[in-house]
Amino acid sequence: MSVRGMLERRETEMLSPLAQRSAGTRGRIKPVTQDDLRTEYQRDRDRILHSKAFRRLKGKTQVFLSPQGDHYRTRLTHTLEVNQVARTIARALRLNEDLTEAIALGHDLGHTPFGHAGENALRLLLPEGFEHRKQSRRVAEVLEKGGEGLNLTYEVINGIEHHSGQVHPITLEGNCVHFADRIAYVNHDIDDAVRAGLLSEDDLPKAATERLGHSHGERINNMISSIVRASTDQPAIRMENADWEAMMDLRTYLFRHVYSREWAEGELRKTEHIVTELFTYYKAHPAEMPNEYLEIAYLEGSERAATDYVAGMTDRYAIRTYEQLYIPPFFKD
Repeated sequence: MSVRGMLERRETEMLSPLAQRSAGTRGRIKPVTQDDLRTEYQRDRDRILHSKAFRRLKGKTQVFLSPQGDHYRTRLTHTLEVNQVARTIARALRLNEDLTEAIALGHDLGHTPFGHAGENALRLLLPEGFEHRKQSRRVAEVLEKGGEGLNLTYEVINGIEHHSGQVHPITLEGNCVHFADRIAYVNHDIDDAVRAGLLSEDDLPKAATERLGHSHGERINNMISSIVRASTDQPAIRMENADWEAMMDLRTYLFRHVYSREWAEGELRKTEHIVTELFTYYKAHPAEMPNEYLEIAYLEGSERAATDYVAGMTDRYAIRTYEQLYIPPFFKD
């Protein structure tokens, strides 16, 4: 028996009846020969981990634009924290950790530069709007590997596309990521906001912190524990009501006092301006994009190609490209 076969047998013997088995995947758009060493979901995790889009996450803003300090989250560190939370939940519930990890690592592959400011700029520019969760699916299915895509399994693609929004993933593992994404950003955005001096622990809603805890680690542990208690042997992932309400109170507080960010309004306008100008320029001049986007422009139109190109940029690359297009060299110093 191959290593893969032993791993699949172990899933059958050890995982919950509610877990998604690797051998039970709906498969890939393009069939592949089975790997002797890895299950299908382990292969998906590895494909995502080695993708260019995943590496670019280290250069994309999470919340704080160009922070002064090395300890603020980027889109990559956010992804790793989501992965840790999601795997902890999946392990406790005896779900498929490999599937959970693949979805978690891939959930933000399509995020824009400059965090949600960049996403909002593209949303306003496109008639159909823009959602990073859908762009993440497009990155995985179309844009990676020179237009071949990563050819991921159906369950991973579904979990990536529905990690946020009203439609939930079809697997419990995907729903672990759905909850983990919110747990991660609520907690690490509080941590980063405290580091930035925007708020203190004492500013947070008292009822929420009394319920969930007075430290970053305590809150995460209590949120995860609440999900495990509410979801064990259940056909859905949920959090106990009181803890869910407390977490949402913290989220609401962040939206009012951090995400609205009057203190950074000028910086937000600048980054939205950069994304808008880059999109407008490359939509009008598709021949100046790299070759892989020229093919997209030919097949799907310059608007689609410009969206894919700009959405894939890191913060630094977007700024450098804008400078090359619009700022004369003698003004840069």
